[in-house]
Amino acid sequence: MMMVLRAGIRMLAPLALVSAVGCAAVQTTSSGEVGIERKQYMSALVSEAQVEQAAAQQYAETLQEARTKGELNRDTALLTRVQGIAKRVIAQVPAFRADAANWQWQVNVIDSDEVNAWCMPGGRIAVYTGLVKTVTPTDDELAAVIGHEIAHALREHTREQMSQQMAANLGLSVLGAVTGSQATADLGNTLSTVMFTLPNSRQAETEADAIGLELAARAGYDPRAAATLWQKMAALGGGQVEFLSTHPSPASRIADLQQRAERLMPVYQQAKATR
Repeated sequence: MMMVLRAGIRMLAPLALVSAVGCAAVQTTSSGEVGIERKQYMSALVSEAQVEQAAAQQYAETLQEARTKGELNRDTALLTRVQGIAKRVIAQVPAFRADAANWQWQVNVIDSDEVNAWCMPGGRIAVYTGLVKTVTPTDDELAAVIGHEIAHALREHTREQMSQQMAANLGLSVLGAVTGSQATADLGNTLSTVMFTLPNSRQAETEADAIGLELAARAGYDPRAAATLWQKMAALGGGQVEFLSTHPSPASRIADLQQRAERLMPVYQQAKATR
């Protein structure tokens, strides 16, 4: 699951990023009720369009591989459930960034024992059956998962991490030495590494937690379910839940989720009253 803790890559100082790879400070989303206002630093060498193009290609390849193995959308009832929850949550993304309403959103279910879910840049979502079978989430809990993953995409955490990767690998394709198809391949490889290998920073995780909670609450899903979801995962342990190895769930995180959820209860109650 992309609720990861990218501790393996240290956050470089903003000035170092600017001088190294031409990074500029940006605000990818509005602050929302949860008050996310941190400026992010993105490299001009990793444009939003390039990242989305690479993500679209990798998503298509992932679906094709699953289709070939007979693992794509096998459970019609589960697919309907996941897509229904995702649709409600996706409808709330303009609260954080208006342009995301026009993303080419896709939601698919992959039959795999892996307990996982993710959202690629540009709104390409996958939920693995292992998550549903192992954790047995309620709809509210599943909305918390999907909201969290969508939040990573809205905040462009992958692009941000790719910019940091480039700053940490000066002198190669970062400086423009590699061009054409090789540059495209390097971008795709970096995207793959960031999405599926490296964990997120604690800061990125906190932002995704907060924005994900608000998205779920605005969609009429109980934000308190995020804490119960993490309690379930913690009870299962890292041996059974793949993403616990990269998504630690300390008691402090659960407590923070509970506190944020309480503050979002008016948002949730209003959404429920209007549904």
